[in-house]
Amino acid sequence: MPSHDGLLINGEWVRPHDRGELQVVSPHNARIVGCAPAAGDVDVQRAVAAARSAFDHGPWPLLPLAERVDYMKALVAAYETRVPEMAELITHEMGSPIGFSLAVQVYASVMLINSCIETALEYPFEEGRRGLLGNTVVRREPVGVVAAIVPWNTPQLTALTKLIPALIAGCTTVLKPAPETPLDGLLLGRIIDEVGLPDGVVNIVTGGRDVGEQLVTHPAVDKVAFTGSTAAGRRIAALCGADLRRVSLELGGKSAAIVLDDADLGVTVEGLRMASFMNSGQTCVAQTRILASRRNYDTVVGAVAELAASLHVGDPMDSQTDIGPLVSRRQQERVANYIAIGRAEGARVVQGDKALPAELKRGCYVRPTVFADADNSMRISQEEIFGPVVTVIPYVDVDDAIAIANDSRYGLAGSIWTADVEQGMDIARRIRTGSLGINQYALDFVAPGGGFKDSGIGREGGREGFDAFVETKSILARALDG
Repeated sequence: MPSHDGLLINGEWVRPHDRGELQVVSPHNARIVGCAPAAGDVDVQRAVAAARSAFDHGPWPLLPLAERVDYMKALVAAYETRVPEMAELITHEMGSPIGFSLAVQVYASVMLINSCIETALEYPFEEGRRGLLGNTVVRREPVGVVAAIVPWNTPQLTALTKLIPALIAGCTTVLKPAPETPLDGLLLGRIIDEVGLPDGVVNIVTGGRDVGEQLVTHPAVDKVAFTGSTAAGRRIAALCGADLRRVSLELGGKSAAIVLDDADLGVTVEGLRMASFMNSGQTCVAQTRILASRRNYDTVVGAVAELAASLHVGDPMDSQTDIGPLVSRRQQERVANYIAIGRAEGARVVQGDKALPAELKRGCYVRPTVFADADNSMRISQEEIFGPVVTVIPYVDVDDAIAIANDSRYGLAGSIWTADVEQGMDIARRIRTGSLGINQYALDFVAPGGGFKDSGIGREGGREGFDAFVETKSILARALDG
């Protein structure tokens, strides 16, 4: 059982001032899988002070870009040696199937770091512009101290999406992992410690919402980068707005997958295996509204139901498992409640009624569930469920499908499935969402991710991921004669 008794503050592992502790409980079998320290007010103050001093007085923001990049190269080399350990730890913490943990939680994190390094080498940290009044130098300088607050569902990927561009830009950081998944965050701290970054450049404090709120309101924090629920994002935006603190938010989603009549249904269904059910449905980009034409509706419903029935539900450490447990009993109850709401609204469950086997009842499991005979006004069509539950909604024509896809307070992701890629592109241009796929759903690290509407503010990834951690300065110089 991994156990940590220290927080990473100013280059040292220090015990929390109040000796608080977080117990991490396996959602598979309800056993304790590890313990982590719980930070208090004093610890947060020390962590922010360390980051502030490292930014204001330390070498990090003044290092040449090449030196900061070299540190990141050392970090990714050290990280790669811990891939299996990190993947297994995340699976034990929050139930992500081990195949997903390896491929997306951890290997994708390695790809992310490498992509950030490549992007940094082309990013215009300083550029010249010729204008009417002479030559202006436009500089992009580090925003300062960054508080990075990350969720439990993809803890490493969301943490590194913030940390790496912030660090390369010259910022110093305080990372707060979710209380459900503190262990992988502390393991990341051990890896960072091995690399030997200057003291105070990365600080890690574990704890609950109180720790996050203290970071968000701390006067020495220049920028908050948050991934989590829309409700929490609203609270953070309000707190940052009161102090004019920079903030970026990557929040919830209720994404639509539009299945056109000409789509190859075999390719579509296989693509929806990942797009709709990845990480047991616990992803903000999950395509949980599947839109099918009235002409082809029953065929699509049947195919999606067959897909859901084929998904193996079980021990997340089993490489054959497609759907693991949800992160907690509370989340399991939330998803079960939404399934009851869908029934009460008049939607029909076409897959998911079968009882769980006895050996899984101790865990936080929910069978993959497919609703048919639904419309877009239902709560199961409008609210983020965050579990393996999808709703198949009929549309009349392409314009109707686009209207349904856009009829959401969210705008994070989406997909179009069609034999005509150009038509797919035309449809994608009309959908108000931050990222889309055609005959797939994926987001390349060279491209920005983020959302419209209630899905957030700002972008992460690609060049835009660096924009989030810099302030822009213009310098117009004139030579003096003599």
